[in-house]
Amino acid sequence: MRKIIHLSDLHVGHDECGLRFKEIVSSICATMQPASDYVVVITGDLIENAAHHQHRVEVLEAIHHLKNNQFPVLVIPGNHDYGTGALANKKYVIPFKQAFYDNEQQTYPKVDVIDDVVFIGLDSNADELHWYDRMFAEGEIGEGQLNDLQQIVDDKAYQHMKKVVYMHHHPIDDLMWHQLKDANRLKQIVSNKIDALLFGHLHRSEQSASKDLNGTWGIRRVYNAGSATHKNGHTGYHRVIDLSRDIDADYDAKFI
Repeated sequence: MRKIIHLSDLHVGHDECGLRFKEIVSSICATMQPASDYVVVITGDLIENAAHHQHRVEVLEAIHHLKNNQFPVLVIPGNHDYGTGALANKKYVIPFKQAFYDNEQQTYPKVDVIDDVVFIGLDSNADELHWYDRMFAEGEIGEGQLNDLQQIVDDKAYQHMKKVVYMHHHPIDDLMWHQLKDANRLKQIVSNKIDALLFGHLHRSEQSASKDLNGTWGIRRVYNAGSATHKNGHTGYHRVIDLSRDIDADYDAKFI
């Protein structure tokens, strides 16, 4: 079973965040060996502004460096990947899929089976792209995606596998204008049924970004990675997660 390197909220394109992400990637490639022992999971806000194509190019170069060094990389979009962060636009959905999946037809939940772990990626922006609610930094997964998630979690083909759900918006913290609107429905589906819930979105240093969330909703591992590139000096974690061992085996690596 591979270890997970959980990163989030890179915000490449903002100040020094691009340089910091390159440093993180170089450090991972140099220190996390062999690469076959790891999977890199990035839970959204890869770029600062979806209107700037160069931001996608810059983060893609770093991700390609990881892949060229044999690290599997799984990503999911955040609110900045579909706009400015405060204002989203459907026209950026296809560019994201083309850039990071090389497949504009990619749907969610995105399911990847690596060794004996099922990785389930959710687009928590999916139902926030309508003209009437695409402002602010709220998230909403949507009923269709949640119904599919229910089927995946309950699928007998996966019953003996570890299950990791990863998304962008913080599903537990209800900070005004930043909350996940359908968090209660998500809770009903995943409570006591998955092994890890990974996300980002909030860059805060208090309890919401710490390991103290472990056990929430009956899930042993519940992690907010904060901003891995420390945007605006915010707290960020480069968490290394070992699902084959007790949660005490998980730790925060210092890549920058």
